[in-house]
Amino acid sequence: MAVLTLLDPERKEIRDPKEIKTFMNDRGIIFEQWQASMPLNDSDSQETILKAYEHELGPYMKKHGYQSADVINVHKDTPNVEAIRAKFLNEHTHSEDEVRFFVDGEGQFFFHLADRQEVFKLLCEKGDFISVPKGYTHWFDLAPKYHVKAIRVFQTQEGWVANYTNSGKDQKYNQL
Repeated sequence: MAVLTLLDPERKEIRDPKEIKTFMNDRGIIFEQWQASMPLNDSDSQETILKAYEHELGPYMKKHGYQSADVINVHKDTPNVEAIRAKFLNEHTHSEDEVRFFVDGEGQFFFHLADRQEVFKLLCEKGDFISVPKGYTHWFDLAPKYHVKAIRVFQTQEGWVANYTNSGKDQKYNQL
């Protein structure tokens, strides 16, 4: 179950999935919750996981022109996990949408919407789908649990390269 925390200009926590969806969608960020079409186990292959969500994933990819999907699994025992975490802690944008579906684990997306003077974070957990539009300033943290198993969806692998803003805005909130 996702948790939305408004950080600036006000401080507020929202746990109701409908309220979270409305808030995110009003800002152009797609947020949904999906269910697998079959039971999954921790040891399931990438192909099995993708098949379990094909009923949601396939139509979404076709509608939005995505070409490929894969599954990433990062956990405490992943080599260089701190370096992986650090790579995403700095505010950045992408030249294509960042699309993630949380199969297991959790992660926090932070958003800095300067045009609205807002900063908020969304804790995504198992069953949460998010599509961050290209050009949106954001950053991601896999702490404190260091366990994220997610489906990633791409138009091209090159489009997902991070373009760092170097604004320093992330530094204030990474301590939360």
